[in-house]
Amino acid sequence: MQLPQRTRELFLQKWGACVEAMQHYKNLENVKLSRSWVTLGTFDGVHLGHQHIIRQLVSQAHQAEHPAVVVTFHPHPALVLSGETCPFALTTPAQRAELLGQFGVDIIITHPFSVQIANLTAEEFILRLHEHLNIRQLWVGYDFAMGKGREATALELSRLGEKYDYKVMQISPFYMDGKIVSSSWIRDLLAKGDVARAAALLGHPHRVEGKVVEGDKRGGKIGFPTSNLNIPPTMARLRSGVYACYVWVEGERWKAVANLGLRPTFEDKLAPPRFETHILGFSGSLYGETLGVEFISYLREERKFENIAALQAQIERDIHRARQVLA
Repeated sequence: MQLPQRTRELFLQKWGACVEAMQHYKNLENVKLSRSWVTLGTFDGVHLGHQHIIRQLVSQAHQAEHPAVVVTFHPHPALVLSGETCPFALTTPAQRAELLGQFGVDIIITHPFSVQIANLTAEEFILRLHEHLNIRQLWVGYDFAMGKGREATALELSRLGEKYDYKVMQISPFYMDGKIVSSSWIRDLLAKGDVARAAALLGHPHRVEGKVVEGDKRGGKIGFPTSNLNIPPTMARLRSGVYACYVWVEGERWKAVANLGLRPTFEDKLAPPRFETHILGFSGSLYGETLGVEFISYLREERKFENIAALQAQIERDIHRARQVLA
């Protein structure tokens, strides 16, 4: 969504922040706006429920010639509050900002989340936002609450709005098949390998990004060279197995077959899971490159084969099926 020329000019004149293109900040300190429309939340995955809020916020904020601002958090508050470090995230902060920018958000602030931030009262955090963003409208989801112990619901935030001169808009949930779309539902689907259903709830394929690292080069020796990706350990866990995927290499999309798991044909002892992609029709070295992988369909479970010939035959079948899925 492009901003009207007059709106861009007003932003430059009035709000002291260039929003001709989406800007991503890692804290509030470098942001100073005279007016803004803001939504708060984790927005992990930027799924259809998130988009339900974002689209309305952006449309109405721009009609009012105000910048649309998203304040999100990293690490995920649930991990900080629980003290766990398990795989959890659907998106990295950079991925999330890129997705939000595609829906016309002008400014994204990925606010650091810590125990100290969690212990702030809702009013203390609102005061910080007020000082840097001068909120005119605050948009929140149907179940939103903030502040120490989640003390402030939309009703309490509206009371604070009377003090700090902003209005609260609470948006109804977004349903699919009679169920509220949520990040936790999507994580459950990924853990089951149902990447197609997860993509339907996200509005886009689930994507992971990782740097290509050197492996044992067995794939090349049996005729199917693979790129081994180092995926951040904080990303949501997917079911082990073989997937039909698209792989993005330097802005170009390639069809691929990916294997996530323990490679039982080669490994006799328990080893860390590996993520290998065989990019169809691609030749050349990708070591050190960062690839984006979009999961389209789960093809089969990982299993141990009697010999290399049996594995090669199965990979051929996997490639054939992947080509059908990705046609």
